[in-house]
Amino acid sequence: MDATAEPFPADPPRDCDRCPRLVDYRAANAVAHPDAFNAPVPGWGDSGGWLAIVGLAPGLNGAARTGRPFTGDASGDLLHATLAKFELSNGAYAGAADDGLELNGVFITNALRCVPPGNKPDSAEIHACRPFLAAQLAGLANLQVVVALGEIAHQSAVKACGGKLPKAPFGHGNVHRLHGQRFGALTLIDSFHPSRLNTSTGRLTLEMFDAVFAAALAARA
Repeated sequence: MDATAEPFPADPPRDCDRCPRLVDYRAANAVAHPDAFNAPVPGWGDSGGWLAIVGLAPGLNGAARTGRPFTGDASGDLLHATLAKFELSNGAYAGAADDGLELNGVFITNALRCVPPGNKPDSAEIHACRPFLAAQLAGLANLQVVVALGEIAHQSAVKACGGKLPKAPFGHGNVHRLHGQRFGALTLIDSFHPSRLNTSTGRLTLEMFDAVFAAALAARA
């Protein structure tokens, strides 16, 4: 986003109306799940952190319910267990936004802030939400490394950081050096998304996921 573009805050408002289909889906979910967070999910973690983790979107039974990224579902269980293993969090993860967990040098956000039907956003929705991601990453003054969980997160992170997709193809374990006017040099590391589908089929193993965070720590200046 250049200096003449419309400024965007780092997080969308709770009543964000940029994506009509997602607004309608939020309204339906508010009826079906009245106690859920059911709004664009803000980023969360250490604002002074060196590592940003970018996911796809809130899960219906996870962040869309709890209001905290990767909290309350199987993807969050694996991610937070891995962060704890690498001493990137303090406290015990209990799958709730009020569990007292703190992230150590890590900030977590999503390419899309609202849960999409069937967990499948369309391209217009991804594009509409990207300025929030760009603003959030730009606000992390000590950012050095970005881990993208899945191909959509990878594409949004590359574009948000000013990189070029043809020069940064997605692949699990791929490491890219991005150079953008807004960020300087960043290291982007790709991972398959830690969804239950990927882990149950063996597409993503614990060892593969560990290797991504080992690479992130190795890339830290």
